[in-house]
Amino acid sequence: MSRTPVWKSIALSLTSDIAEGRYGTGDRLPTEAQLSATHGVNRHTVRRALAEMAEQGLVHARRGAGVFVAARPTEYPIGKRVRYHQNISASGKIPGKKILSLTTRAADETEAEALELHPGDPIHVYDGLSLADGQPIAVFQSVFPAARFPDLLTALTETQSVTKALRMNGVADYTRISTRLTARQASVTQALHLRLSEGAPVLHSVGINADPDGRPVEYGRTWFAGERVTLTLTDN
Repeated sequence: MSRTPVWKSIALSLTSDIAEGRYGTGDRLPTEAQLSATHGVNRHTVRRALAEMAEQGLVHARRGAGVFVAARPTEYPIGKRVRYHQNISASGKIPGKKILSLTTRAADETEAEALELHPGDPIHVYDGLSLADGQPIAVFQSVFPAARFPDLLTALTETQSVTKALRMNGVADYTRISTRLTARQASVTQALHLRLSEGAPVLHSVGINADPDGRPVEYGRTWFAGERVTLTLTDN
């Protein structure tokens, strides 16, 4: 098993410090010399860690002044009621969505099982990009039973909101009935959308949402930029 590069460990440590509030937005990080001494490495290693964090949008350098925290990682709770716009707004940031594609196709075995369909049944597929203060934090793919929601794609085009689109199609409420989280490395496409380096850490979430009668209405897969999001599991 390969070891994590030292520069990446430093970047992850500093990101954790920011996420836990040790450094707030606008705060200056320790100098390269201080970080080199703390971690027992040379300045080149520290510079690479800081460059990685700058690429993630977490810090920015001011010539002659130092490196400053640009933004804290977005707090994102995952519980029974996962509502993207509400979650991002609650974190003090402006939510946004970008539609990458809206299509209808046949369900594969995994999608069919999740939505209690038969393989080959039609599903609507929503591929998109989630934003917080204009910064991409996740790419996602949500699939829905097309026969039950024939007009869903039109509603998604109009609202870019799953909650609003489902409400327009007769589902007034829904809850998360399962969530699975795993650590992954960003693919080329995911890295491009998230403005990450290929192979950067991402958190992969797989979830199923159901209506009040327990019928699945959405099977979603999301890849969060690991250094920009702090996921919190809740009971709500």
